[in-house]
Amino acid sequence: MGMLRFAVVGTGWVAGEYLKAIAKRPDAGVTVVVSKNTEHAKSRLSELGIDARVVSSYEEAVKASDVDAIVLCTTPDLRPEQAVLAARHGKHLVMEKPLAMDRAGLWSIAEALEKNPVHTAVSFVLRWNPSFANTKALIDDDAIGRIYMAQIDYWHHVGPQYGQYRWSRTKAQGGSSMLSAGCHAVDAVRFFAGDITEVTAYGCHTWKDSEYEFEPNAIAIFKLKNGGIGKVSSSLECKTPYKFNVHLLGEKGAIMNNQLFSHKLPGQKDYATIPTILPDSGDVSHHPFVEEIDDFIDSLRNSTSTRCDFSDAYKSMEVTFAIDESIATGKSVKLPLAE
Repeated sequence: MGMLRFAVVGTGWVAGEYLKAIAKRPDAGVTVVVSKNTEHAKSRLSELGIDARVVSSYEEAVKASDVDAIVLCTTPDLRPEQAVLAARHGKHLVMEKPLAMDRAGLWSIAEALEKNPVHTAVSFVLRWNPSFANTKALIDDDAIGRIYMAQIDYWHHVGPQYGQYRWSRTKAQGGSSMLSAGCHAVDAVRFFAGDITEVTAYGCHTWKDSEYEFEPNAIAIFKLKNGGIGKVSSSLECKTPYKFNVHLLGEKGAIMNNQLFSHKLPGQKDYATIPTILPDSGDVSHHPFVEEIDDFIDSLRNSTSTRCDFSDAYKSMEVTFAIDESIATGKSVKLPLAE
């Protein structure tokens, strides 16, 4: 395989991070950028020093002979249709989260990928965060044993100060607190503690005059496949700096964010702190798009799976949909979901 040629769909902040990440690779490049605002896209590429043509038609990019892989950074309501079309044309896929706004959209992508098995990475980007990598390595090394309680929080005031707010606060394109952002916490529970078999969840508004078209705050309680329990919370209207809390209790120890208490450290009196980049750090490596793209390209060349491929992310999305169903019905929801 020679140079891996990308099309990036979108020119917002996230798309810009992918453009920069791809540009760092000597064996990859961006050949096409898709944007309805072609002049803005050309200006953005000029700023980044990237030589690529700009097209307004997604179909044109999908059918292009000089495109091997597509990065989808459009709004999530468009993602299923675009992913299906890319798979049908044999294009490898990097997809932002959430993968879809409903189960039908998720299942349509799954069906397309089953028929057209292209290489995939889904941007539950914290899986490539350094603190996440440390925690996962410690768990795999039996530092805390079986996790019987996992509690993870996503607290982030997503208001008018963010460009995405104009669409992410809507039911059509934001969907719910968990779909819009809290799904990162859902995926983290699965990444660290394994699959989830049952969900019970609740939601609420913060203020009566909230502009969110859905309840921006949600809490979900889980039954884990390993016999343990879990909890995630997601708040998009909160009076707190951005926080992503990771608290894991295991049979042989515990992890609190970057702090470890383990049976592997004899005589330990208190938690040991691991200097690293936390998932709520202001450091750019909090959002490690470079590591994600490196993983995607290297795994494609070596015929291995990415740290988060579609089949894995599919399960996190199912849990997210189950949370929203539980909030809407007031009932517990068992997993996996039936088609």
